[in-house]
Amino acid sequence: MESMLFNLRESPVLRSAPMRLALRKIPVVVVNFVLILSQLLLSACQTGGVYLPEINPNIDGNKTFTRGNKSPYGVFGKSYTVLPDSLGYREIGIASWYGKKFHGRLTSNGEAYDMYQISAAHKSLPLPTEVKVTNLDNGKSIMVRVNDRGPFHEDRVIDLSYQAALALGFVDRGTAPVVVEAVDELNFPERVQKHTKALESYYLQVGAYSKLLGAEQQQEKILSLLATIPAKIEVNVLQSELTDQVLHKVWLGPIETETMRDELMLKVQNAKLGHAVPVKVK
Repeated sequence: MESMLFNLRESPVLRSAPMRLALRKIPVVVVNFVLILSQLLLSACQTGGVYLPEINPNIDGNKTFTRGNKSPYGVFGKSYTVLPDSLGYREIGIASWYGKKFHGRLTSNGEAYDMYQISAAHKSLPLPTEVKVTNLDNGKSIMVRVNDRGPFHEDRVIDLSYQAALALGFVDRGTAPVVVEAVDELNFPERVQKHTKALESYYLQVGAYSKLLGAEQQQEKILSLLATIPAKIEVNVLQSELTDQVLHKVWLGPIETETMRDELMLKVQNAKLGHAVPVKVK
């Protein structure tokens, strides 16, 4: 420390008459603090000392990360189980996103989270898993690599990076209703034939309500209607955040064929349960 102060005081600038006159008017403690701070800043500039979030120095861009698959595991007093594999996985639910607070921190499988890259967190899918996420509100889809755990909210199925939410068009809203599908061809190339045509699925929006109670009542009516058909089809109430309000939408699906979709649309209409809006996921 003494040598640092000595070297700074001996600099040509500080030895000049005007500078020495100015320094006499400033308390010694303040002068020493300024000198040390200047030296530290100078050192940082010379070594490229720009602040970067702490990351794992052992991370290799070509490495396959398999951490984060302990099962079961606990968070906030609740236990979660990791699926044995993701083959054929598909789920409908609410997506959220996470950003600056976690930027640079390590994900559950050991990578550094980058909010400006497309990635995701999931409670039960094996890490890593490639999934396709479709925003039911606007039909946009992206491919995402799951490398983290979360979101630990009962009503959320996936937590997306800022960049992924931006690509899906809901970064300004916080959440969106989505379909999450594992991409079997990428996750299990040895088990799934390459260039196999991706299966299409269909969803019907059969109501949108400002109050949750209205959506739940419509859900019960739709479930009663579906009890008369052999096919088992899910009916979910999902929240959509709009600019000035929140809507609770009733979604029916997945529906495997276009013929079944059309039959259900007619069934809903004949039962006077509203007009079904179709959404195709491919």
